[in-house]
Amino acid sequence: MRIETSVSIRLFNADDGVPRARSHRRTPIEDVYTTDGKRLHPTEAPRKRALLVGAEITSLRNSWSVEDSLEELALLADTAGLDVVGSISQRISHPFPKFFIGPGKLYEVLALCDQTPYDLVIFDDELTPGQTRNLEKELNTAVLDRTALILDIFAQHARTHEGRIQVELAQYEYLLPRLRRQWTHLERQAGTGGGTSAGGVVGLRGPGETQLELDRRLIGQRIAWLKTQLADVHRHREMYRKRRRQSGVPIVALVGYTNAGKSTLLNALTNADVRAEDRLFATLDPTTRQVELPGGQHMLLTDTVGFIQKLPTQLVAAFRATLEEISEADLLIHVLDITHPNAQEQAQTVEKTLYELGVDAKPTLTVLNKVDRIEGATANDVGRLAVDMGMPDDFVAVSAQQGWGLDALRCRVEAALAEQMVVLDAFIPYRRNDLVSLWHQRGVVEAEKFEADGTHIHGRVPNALVPQFAGFANGRNGTAVAGG
Repeated sequence: MRIETSVSIRLFNADDGVPRARSHRRTPIEDVYTTDGKRLHPTEAPRKRALLVGAEITSLRNSWSVEDSLEELALLADTAGLDVVGSISQRISHPFPKFFIGPGKLYEVLALCDQTPYDLVIFDDELTPGQTRNLEKELNTAVLDRTALILDIFAQHARTHEGRIQVELAQYEYLLPRLRRQWTHLERQAGTGGGTSAGGVVGLRGPGETQLELDRRLIGQRIAWLKTQLADVHRHREMYRKRRRQSGVPIVALVGYTNAGKSTLLNALTNADVRAEDRLFATLDPTTRQVELPGGQHMLLTDTVGFIQKLPTQLVAAFRATLEEISEADLLIHVLDITHPNAQEQAQTVEKTLYELGVDAKPTLTVLNKVDRIEGATANDVGRLAVDMGMPDDFVAVSAQQGWGLDALRCRVEAALAEQMVVLDAFIPYRRNDLVSLWHQRGVVEAEKFEADGTHIHGRVPNALVPQFAGFANGRNGTAVAGG
C-alpha cells in the first residue's frame, strides 16, 4: 500500500499486520515498476520524462557547481528509471519561500512544457512541503526533489530485511509533513459530525476523524514500530561487534562516494560475488568478508553504502545501524574514482560526511581507483593528478576491475593496522602453541625463535588480545611494551 502524498516514492511495507495509511493516487515513478518493486520491460511501460531544475545559492558555500550537480541528478534520475528531457538553473542569493526559484524562472519552466513535454519536474535541492504544493499547483504536474528521488532509488535497491526497514523509516519521516489536504476523501468523516441526527446511525455519531488525521496517526504508529525494529537490529549488531572486538580481528571499512568502485574492490580482494554495477547506489546493504593479508594476518573488510552530496538527513538517521560499522572500524579505506571529472568535489563530500559522522579522526588510507581508464598514464602522472586534487601523499593507486595494485594495497593495509597494535615480546611454551597460531593470525610477527621448551616471539598484537599473552610476556625472555 502507498500513502497519499504530493511527493510519492516507492514504499517497502512488509506484511506484518501493522496498520498503514490508505493510498488513492499513483506515483510519478510508479508506472515504470510493478507493485513489488520490479522494473518493467521498456516495451511494457515507457519511461517517464523528467525536467531537472537547479539553483546556485550564493549564500551557501558549495564546492559543486550547479551544472555538475545537475549532471549528477540526471544520473540519479536514470537510475530511478526516468528519461531526462532537459535542465534549467538559476543563480539566487536565497531560496524563494513560495517556489524555491523565482517567479520568472518558474514561468520559464512552465513554458518549456510546450517545447519539451515532461511528465514531472525534479528539483536538485530539498523542497519544503509548502513549496512542493505551490509548484504542483502552478505547474500542474508532479514535482519531486532530490531527497525523494534518492529515497526511491534506495527503495529499489534495498535487498535485506534490515535495508528495507531503514529505507521505509526514512520514507515515512520524509512523507509525514508532506501529507496534503487536497484529496476528495479528506472531507469524509468517521462519524456524522457533532452528534446531529440527520443521517446519523446509533453508535457512529460524533466529531469523527478526517482521512488526513487518520493517515497521520497510522504513519506515526508505523514509524514507532520501525524504530523498534531498528533498535533490535542495533542490539544484534552490537552483540556481533562485541564478539569481533574480543576476537581481536581488525575491521576495515570501505567508504567513498557512490559508484567509486567499493563493491568491485571488495570482490577483487575477497573473491566475493557482491553485486557491483556502474550505477549510483548499486550497493545499499553492507557486506563483510574476511581477507588474509601478506603476513598471514586476517581482517574483516566491510563494504558500506556510498555517500553523495546533499545526503538526505533522513537517510543518515535511518541508517544509523549500518553507518555504525564505520565507527567500529580500525581503519577506513577511502575509495575515490580518480577518473571522475568531479573527483575532488567527491573527495571533499566524503570527508565532510565522515566529519559529520564523527569518524574523521580515524586512520584512513586513500585508494585512487579506476586508474586503468587513464589512457597512457604512468604512476608519476597519477601522482601529479592526486597532488593537484589535494590528495594525501600516501595514496595507493589501483584498478579494482583489472586487479592492478591489489598486492600493494594489502601490504599498505597490513602496515596501517600494525601501527595500531601493541608491541609485545613474550616467551610462549610449546603447550600453548595455540597462542602462537593466534599471534600469527591476528597480529604481526617480527621475530620468532624456537627454543628447547618454547617459542620466543616478538611483534605486535591487537590491544584486545594483550590479556591472553600477559602471563607469558614476563617469562624467561619476554617483556610487554606498551606502544603502537
